[in-house]
Amino acid sequence: MKNLFKTSKKLKKTIKNYDNKKIFIITGKKSYTKSGAKNIFDILKKDNVFLFFKKSYIPEIKELKKIISLIKNLKPEYIFSVGGGAVMDLAKTANYLWKTKNLKTAIIKSKYNNQKNFCPLIAIPTTAGSGAEITSNSVIYIKKKKYSVENDQIRPKKFMLCSEFVLKNNKKLKSASGFDAIAQAVESMLSIRSTKKSLNYSIRSLKYSFKNYLQYVKNPNSLNSQNMLLAAHYSGEAINLTKTTAPHALSYPFTAHFGISHGHAVSLTFSEFLKFNFENINRSVTDFSMNERLKILLKLSETQNLDELLKFFKNIKNKSGLDDNFKNLNINVEKNLDKILSGVNIRRLSNNPIQINEQIIKGLLLEKYYSQN
Repeated sequence: MKNLFKTSKKLKKTIKNYDNKKIFIITGKKSYTKSGAKNIFDILKKDNVFLFFKKSYIPEIKELKKIISLIKNLKPEYIFSVGGGAVMDLAKTANYLWKTKNLKTAIIKSKYNNQKNFCPLIAIPTTAGSGAEITSNSVIYIKKKKYSVENDQIRPKKFMLCSEFVLKNNKKLKSASGFDAIAQAVESMLSIRSTKKSLNYSIRSLKYSFKNYLQYVKNPNSLNSQNMLLAAHYSGEAINLTKTTAPHALSYPFTAHFGISHGHAVSLTFSEFLKFNFENINRSVTDFSMNERLKILLKLSETQNLDELLKFFKNIKNKSGLDDNFKNLNINVEKNLDKILSGVNIRRLSNNPIQINEQIIKGLLLEKYYSQN
């Protein structure tokens, strides 16, 4: 992959080519320094580089408006998004919707036709998870509710992957972002929009993640960091074609209302929906065989049946430190059920291979919650 840099030294040579360009960098203050990105961009002329440090842990419309205002004032020749999924989403949306007058309404109603990016956007991830550097959609939260902005134009013009940038992430971030990549690949595989091409991306992603995820979390090195970047990237390629399903649809309110990081939030109901989907194969609305997809997952995970597959994912979550016990996370599902359900992303839910309604979600959530108390 020509955009994969095994060392920051090689990446620095490429960044040097932008020395005489006006650059606007959207990033996170801690990740910008800790990842090593600051050292890379410090080689450029300071008068040509402008920085915006994201403050919120989710991509909120308030910060989006600030970024758009800066883009209009600074008039950069290139925008760099250097960070995790939230940074990528803010940069992609701002670059695409920069001249939208009624921004809030446009995002809520998904009405933003005939938009044109302000300038080329170059994405450099500092987490190995979302694959947002390759996707043509972004997420924006308005009053703690998640909305999707989707258009081919939103996809970054170029991406650069550097294993050194994800190597120093703390264990909590590595475990959450890495599981997001796993979930995306599996969900894409089971999405009603799955194709032969997306399936190949999912398989490629899972081959990397299953072999490297736990070692990347516990004993990170250059190789497993690089491989998890690739796992995330290919999972991004997969969901760019198919979009995600139920676990992602239900993850957003856990992030918005309870502060659970995105990948961790996805893990909370991942196994429950996986079990539900395969136990209800006879109700599948897919054009492909769910039994064949199960066989693929069993082969990749080296398990023999659904029970073993579920234990496989449970083991992964336990060893990576992803606690999915609602009580331990201070989430009272019973008291907050309406709040959780109101934040479910309907678009993602509609991609699920087995049709799901509110009653089914309630049942799955409460069954898990009561079993943990």
